[in-house]
Amino acid sequence: MISTEKPKLQKFTHRSWKDLIFSYPAMLVLGFASGLPLMMVFSKLSFWLREVGIDRSTIGFFYWVGLAYTFKFLWAPVVDRIQIPILYNALGRRRSWMFIALIGTIVGLLLIGFSDPSLGLGMTIAGALILAYSGATLDISVDAWRIESAPNKEQAGMAATYILGYRFAIMFAGLGLIIADYGSWKISYAVMAGMMAIIGGLLFVIREPEPTELAIKDASLPFAQRIAKNIVEPFLAIVKRLGKWAIPVFCLVAIYRLSDFTMGVMASPLYADLGYTKSQVGTITGIIAPWLIVLGGFAGGALTLWLGLMRTLLIGAAITVLSNGAFAWLAGQAGADIGHLFIVVGADNFAAGFVGAAFIAYLSALTDPANAATQYAVFSSLYAFFAKFVAGFSGVLADAVGYTSFFLVTASYGIPAAMLVTWILLRGSPAAKGIQTTSTPDA
Repeated sequence: MISTEKPKLQKFTHRSWKDLIFSYPAMLVLGFASGLPLMMVFSKLSFWLREVGIDRSTIGFFYWVGLAYTFKFLWAPVVDRIQIPILYNALGRRRSWMFIALIGTIVGLLLIGFSDPSLGLGMTIAGALILAYSGATLDISVDAWRIESAPNKEQAGMAATYILGYRFAIMFAGLGLIIADYGSWKISYAVMAGMMAIIGGLLFVIREPEPTELAIKDASLPFAQRIAKNIVEPFLAIVKRLGKWAIPVFCLVAIYRLSDFTMGVMASPLYADLGYTKSQVGTITGIIAPWLIVLGGFAGGALTLWLGLMRTLLIGAAITVLSNGAFAWLAGQAGADIGHLFIVVGADNFAAGFVGAAFIAYLSALTDPANAATQYAVFSSLYAFFAKFVAGFSGVLADAVGYTSFFLVTASYGIPAAMLVTWILLRGSPAAKGIQTTSTPDA
């Protein structure tokens, strides 16, 4: 048994041209599969809920379903260690978990599609929960597949392919709105479920990776030790490296994307209330706007190289205030002018791409290269949990003050973020600015 394992691990570092040809298309498909559940459980579902008259407070609380993605690191060790009977022998460790997760997404999509939110939300909530937790589990297994399917030198290319697949999922979810407009929501969600079923069939074609030596070593650890290694130890290392700047940095990470998260919950209900059709919204948000995200991402990345991380983050905070404020302007317009929608959604998507690129670069720079993956998970979970928790109250705020004031408030969340960026830029330690250094942190 041992003798057969070593050659496979060695083959992993010297991949054949066939492996290269099949890995990237597979990564594209898996990126698509990861993105589609998230799009359908948030923006598209919130449009439907508002369309049938569900109050904005309830729609806001629906956003808490997305906390499944925030806490996925807690059951990631389970996905790593548990072998699913029968499926494990047929598909292997990673693909068997993908298969189970895909079945869950299909069930969740169909439950939502065949529910009637106007009569009751029980079935809709059940479908959303199943879809969210299945989507998060799919993310875990896809990330593991990506890491184990390519050596380090190819991870950047695999990640870029994954993101491209994710963008295609955003576009396809936009098509879901158009289908709902010309057909029904039941047909729309059924089409999405059918697409996930097709991807489930493709799992029998995708290559099952051989686990890396590090993955084999980690899998042999008890569950408690894996939690300590993957969460506690990296977190303590972050605190030690940042020193007294740990709290300001954690606060910045927690609130920097708060405006986008809280505003985004009410964007689709706003479109519905202003009278935009599902086809109009689907075309702009699903087909045109994603390319502006890519353009904004390139702009943010280029400016980061030119001006540095902190200055680019400061510009990103200012852009966030302006683009979020544009929704307040849209809310005050009479009628459903398609040009107004294009301007506001386009500006928001460009800003999201710009800010996302700079913020991801900052989070990556805050990590220790020796523990990059686990420390990045800590930072991403921190901002996602706080922002999504606050975003759950977005509907309550919108009901209390109205759309215009709501979007002005969410835009103002960028101001304290800008203040924190400025403080760290002027006074922060090199580690707090994301500058890799071996010097002792400020204490």
